[in-house]
Amino acid sequence: MSDRPAILFVCLGNICRSPLAEAALRAAAARHGIGIEADSAGTGGWHVGEAPDLRAQDIALRHGIDISGYRARQLERADFDRFSHIVALDHDNLAVLKRLRPSGARAELSLLLDHVPGRSGQPVADPYYGASEGFATTWADVTAGAEGLLAKIAGLA
Repeated sequence: MSDRPAILFVCLGNICRSPLAEAALRAAAARHGIGIEADSAGTGGWHVGEAPDLRAQDIALRHGIDISGYRARQLERADFDRFSHIVALDHDNLAVLKRLRPSGARAELSLLLDHVPGRSGQPVADPYYGASEGFATTWADVTAGAEGLLAKIAGLA
């Protein structure tokens, strides 16, 4: 286990919001020269092994990030000790995380937008069932959340 921050983003299927949040955090950390470990997972296992939704790949590429190599995985019990922070993208997934979190686990749980001033308690909307434009909104939200989270864990705030 590394001393550097290890962040896991969690949504339902791990093909839209959480891989975008992972990509946004990796990009922010690179911009600031901060070493982190980042990953993403889903509470459900429907998409295990699949690449992110093509609309998620498209919005990431528009921002210079290729996530086509990411593969969906399901949250595991060991994640609660592997990661220092497990960040849910909405309330339902946060509730699942709280239910599954083993007693004494090291991971700190939060909602992504809790790390954005004025957005605490807000979920990142799930763009999966909507039009492609929803992915632009999701990207804006996960980018703001990633910057806020990075500021907190790296002491930049």
